Amino acid sequence: MGHRLETSEEAFGELRESSYLLGNGEALRNRMEENGYLFIRGFFRCADVMAARGAIVERIAEQGVLQPGSNPMDAIIKPGSQVSSPFSMALNNAPLDRLLYAGRIMEFYREFFGEEVKHFDFTWLRAMTRGQGSRPHCDMVYMGRGTREKLHTAWVPLGDAPLQVGGLMILENSHHKHHLLRPYLERDVDTYCRNGRHAEAIESGAKNWEWDGSLSKDPVSLRRKLGGRWLTTEYEMGDFLTFSMHTVHGSVDNNSDRIRLSSDSRYQPASLPADERWVGENPIAHGRAGKRGRIC
Repeated sequence: MGHRLETSEEAFGELRESSYLLGNGEALRNRMEENGYLFIRGFFRCADVMAARGAIVERIAEQGVLQPGSNPMDAIIKPGSQVSSPFSMALNNAPLDRLLYAGRIMEFYREFFGEEVKHFDFTWLRAMTRGQGSRPHCDMVYMGRGTREKLHTAWVPLGDAPLQVGGLMILENSHHKHHLLRPYLERDVDTYCRNGRHAEAIESGAKNWEWDGSLSKDPVSLRRKLGGRWLTTEYEMGDFLTFSMHTVHGSVDNNSDRIRLSSDSRYQPASLPADERWVGENPIAHGRAGKRGRIC
């Protein structure tokens, strides 16, 4: 978000790998409880990631925003251009669906939860260009109307994402800071004040929400307040990162001419209730149907 991160040993570090725990559900659960995330390098077959990336890049190319003469798979964007409607590129995208909702990743979550798995039907596809990053937040405030303890996010880089291109970063031990984050974690971005000044605009659809769900606009001051280090890595195609709803995360800014392509998807035990905004043939997402008014 335009802030220069502190890179001392006390403020910045490398994600801890958990690849060797695959096949041991109890060990994976214990590591998640300890760290608030699991980082598994080389989890996916590169050919499967490339297939999903190719389907997305083809749609981006149709927007005419890629650098002329470049290899489309490199996703080099024309200066001053932006990618429009990235979420729509996840719709009817068979290679991406196979990557995220079949095969190895579903087997992983069955092992992790120790039971059958349900995934959200909405896929968050990111196409981050130069200067773009994500503000620190927890996912709970966006999808906490179903199970709140056993819902997990999968973040998948759809191609290499070195630091210059930007990638997801985790705030170390932030999932243990409930006493500091409780007022934040109890909020819901789609809840609004019926008697507030934004009520009419939200109810008409002219305004999406009163608050965008971010925990802070400044990841440097947030780290100093909560403690811990910002953890990230030089992501490579095939890597996989999963974390809890209570884990504070954001992303490093993209400082390159390449589009950083990645996806966020969600998984939970099939036996538990799911947030109605994100399941079904046409999820209502953050639209008007998902809003809940209250008297403030």
